[in-house]
Amino acid sequence: MPELPEVEVCRRGLEPELLGAQIEQVIIRSPKLRHVIPVELRDLLPGCRIVGIRRRGKYLLIDCRSDSVQGSLLVHLGMSGSLRFVAHGQPVVKHDHFELVLARHVLRFADPRRFGLILWQSGPPEESEQHPLLAIQGIEPLSDDFTVNWLYQANLKRSGPIKPLLMDSHRVVGIGNIYASESLFRAGISPLRAANKISKARYGLLVPAIRQTLSDAIAAGGSTIRNYMHSDGSSGWFQIQVGVYDRAGEPCLRCGGVVKQVRQAGRSTFYCPGCQH
Repeated sequence: MPELPEVEVCRRGLEPELLGAQIEQVIIRSPKLRHVIPVELRDLLPGCRIVGIRRRGKYLLIDCRSDSVQGSLLVHLGMSGSLRFVAHGQPVVKHDHFELVLARHVLRFADPRRFGLILWQSGPPEESEQHPLLAIQGIEPLSDDFTVNWLYQANLKRSGPIKPLLMDSHRVVGIGNIYASESLFRAGISPLRAANKISKARYGLLVPAIRQTLSDAIAAGGSTIRNYMHSDGSSGWFQIQVGVYDRAGEPCLRCGGVVKQVRQAGRSTFYCPGCQH
């Protein structure tokens, strides 16, 4: 599933082409995704200009405005969704569900597994986060609010292992499985360690490790994930730079020990017992 870096890369790829563009037509071919695409978008959006492209967690927000309409499209890529620019008249394939027709080209949403969504929130951009799906989102790990003190205090009473807690989007958004494993490796913290048994000094290593891991992934174009691609059709390549993820049985790049793999909360966790404690 695309996580924060992949969605941010997607946002940055879309912004130069979308910002300021006017929507000429909305085409809904298959409205039944995770939530039904509102059919009223066909009448609501034509004539609107796109005035902003934002990200909240793993959601893209496309701000639209006309003399009579103001609101934001909420887009989630789900497990296998993608947004791509295609030429006018390009043939539609099986899993192409939704299109914004613009003057220069078409923004097409495809999703083979249909776990993505496209919804609408009326009102100015600052009110878009009142949507129920956004209101429950946790803190942004690249924001100024994500501090060592915040993470330490948030976990004082949490006896569960740290890695699944980092992946809880109700607490912190967008730290997916790869990025949680890599951040903990960079900080030298075992993913098995209870969150309330990590000192504030060690959280002082983890917070910048999370920030740097996500920033590196964004700079590298995200991770290569099954069915994931950018708006120009290319894939990310952060995954070839990992220190522990998917390297079970291989030597640790830092200490030479053997990388281990365990299951946590239904997900594979990779770590080095020799240098993560």
